Parts: sequence; structure tokens; C-alpha cells
Amino acid sequence: MSIDFKDKVAIVTGAGGGLGREYALELARRGAKVVVNDLGGARDGTGHSDMALQVVEEIEKAGGEAVSNGGSVTEFEQMEKMVADAKQKWGGVHIVINNAGVLRDKTFAKMTMDDFEFVVDVHLNGSANVSKAAWETMREQAYGRILMTASSTGLFGNFGQANYGAAKLGLAGLTKTLQLEGAKYNIKVNTISPVAGTRMTEDLFPEEAFKLFDPVNVVPAALFLVSEDAPTNAIVGAGAGGFHSAWTVMNDAVWLKDEDRTVEGFAANWDKISEFSNLKAPQSGSEQSGAILTAMQKVTGGGPSSARG
Repeated sequence: MSIDFKDKVAIVTGAGGGLGREYALELARRGAKVVVNDLGGARDGTGHSDMALQVVEEIEKAGGEAVSNGGSVTEFEQMEKMVADAKQKWGGVHIVINNAGVLRDKTFAKMTMDDFEFVVDVHLNGSANVSKAAWETMREQAYGRILMTASSTGLFGNFGQANYGAAKLGLAGLTKTLQLEGAKYNIKVNTISPVAGTRMTEDLFPEEAFKLFDPVNVVPAALFLVSEDAPTNAIVGAGAGGFHSAWTVMNDAVWLKDEDRTVEGFAANWDKISEFSNLKAPQSGSEQSGAILTAMQKVTGGGPSSARG
């Protein structure tokens, strides 16, 4: 089965280098018209560059279509204009890959709130800005594919990256709500958690590992997640040729009777409440309350009216 993006218009943020560049190039090779967005600069968000123009030139030399955009994902009006310009030029926007990012790593004790807020603004608010700018267009055309970029730091934690981790787990949460709201309009929203050697990670990897984690190895997962037959609400890890899925899971609820519903009663049942078994991956938040009601019914043999006692 060949997957192509003919007649699709894609926006890739942070596409001047690293992962975004590889996404843009492969989308173009497979027929997409690509908006190459990149503010440029260093990994801490400072400085400017013409990197996006270089990617556009590379795409055009290979026979593809692309335009550059230097707007900041933190400025909603600039993202609205980016989408409007793409619609005017090509008639729509079908794919958004939210890839733009920065790092300002420090332990929480040494981190300033300016550093915390800036990283959250670029990753989380920036992804929301681009997605929101394209959202109504995707609803109107009854087609949309959005990819958020999370991280193992967001999913599992990492020392010295409180700002980055908070933003990245927030993106997984944003995915989970947008995929529900977009479902009736054929808008699918997924999350990728890449491990790649880029300008953001170049001094974090030993040289050999940096080469092994070439960004090109993340492309197969990312492009599948924005393809026509993509799943929705998936979290996929990718790097160095290895791929896996991740889930937000919960175990069976333990329902405590009135007499046990105390701090001491909770403590006495903690081993059961925290048991890593019978895990399930809810598809919406309502399943948490449903699990509690199910646990209650097992104990009481009835519904809410018989829950006391």
C-alpha cells in the first residue's frame, strides 16, 4: 500500500531543520504542498535564520511545491495569517504538524518563571495557536490531520526539564480532547514522542548515538499519523528505527463504604488502589466516573441509591 499526500496542504512548524525539515521534505516527496514554518535561531528560542527558505528551495529543486513562513507560533494572529495565506494559495489546510520547540533546561530550584512560561508558551500554547488557526478550515472541509509533539519527558519525566515536561504532557492532553471534538468532522489528532538528534539535543547525545537517532527515522511514524487512514488519539514513540505506543491507563476502581471512607481507610486500601493490574486506556474522561460506578455496583449490588451503608 502506497501512502501519498496528493492534493493535501500541510503546515509543519519548526521545519527549518531537524525533525520538521525531514517531515516537510517527505510530505513534499509524496505530493503535499508544504508551508515550511520556522522562526529560526537557537534552541533556546533566540535569534533568527533563513533555514525555512533553504528547505523550500530543496523541495522546489526536487519538483515539489512549498512556501516559507517566519511567523512565531506564540503569536496567534501570525498563525491565523499563515493559514489564510495557505488557503488563498492552495485552497485549504489539511495537515498540521506541531513541531516547533525550544529548550531552557535547569533544575526547578534554579529555573526562573520566565524560562518556565516561555517553554510552555512555545510548545503548548504554540501548538494550540496553530491548531486553532486551522481548526475551522478543517471543520468546513470535513478533513483534518493534526500531530502534536510530546516527549518522554512529558510522558515519564526527566531531571532538569520541569518546563518542558509540563508542556509536553499538556500536549498529550490537548490531543485527547481535540480528537473527541474533531471526530464528527473527520479531524484526527495524534501525538508523537520522538527521540532524535537535532539542534535541540546535539549536546545531550554522545556522537555515535546522535548519528543513530537521525531524525529521518521518526518520519515513518509521523507521516502515518497524519495520513488519510491514520488512527486517532494515538501516542507513538519513535527513534533510531524503534517504534512503540504509549497510553494513559487506569486500573479498576476500589469503592470504599462510608465507614472506610477516611484517610486511614484509604491508607489501608492503598495496596489495592495502587495495584498495577487490570489496566485499561480510557478514550474519554467520562470513563473514570463510569469505572467508579462499576466498582460501587460490585460492592452494593445496585446503583447510586444503594451506595450508602
